[in-house]
Amino acid sequence: MRVVLMILLGLVIGVLGTTQVMGVLAARNPMPKAVMTTMGYHMGELSHALKARQCDAAKIQHHLERLQSTATDIVPVFGIDEKSFTDKAGELQTHLQQTLQAAPTDCATLAAAIKPIGETCKSCHQQYR
Repeated sequence: MRVVLMILLGLVIGVLGTTQVMGVLAARNPMPKAVMTTMGYHMGELSHALKARQCDAAKIQHHLERLQSTATDIVPVFGIDEKSFTDKAGELQTHLQQTLQAAPTDCATLAAAIKPIGETCKSCHQQYR
């Protein structure tokens, strides 16, 4: 009987501890992940358009605008004050601005335009992920 009570007590303590840990994990800031998920979605849509060879100018413009808008949130959301991080974020914003100004309307120009964007993302992820 004593063994059964000790097992039940251990299970109750384990459940309470797990609940506390899950609460702490849930309280973390979800914004950095949300920013990266949003950017990944829009880059993914552009990549899918390239693979399918269905590069509609309006859709391209929409996804590029959303990327640019979301990229402005990177530095304040992540809160990393390192110069190399802010430089990479600025470089990404510059590439996105140039791409928006070029306004790619077909797959060939889109592929050339998003290449430096992808490279900037990759270099930053290699350093800070």
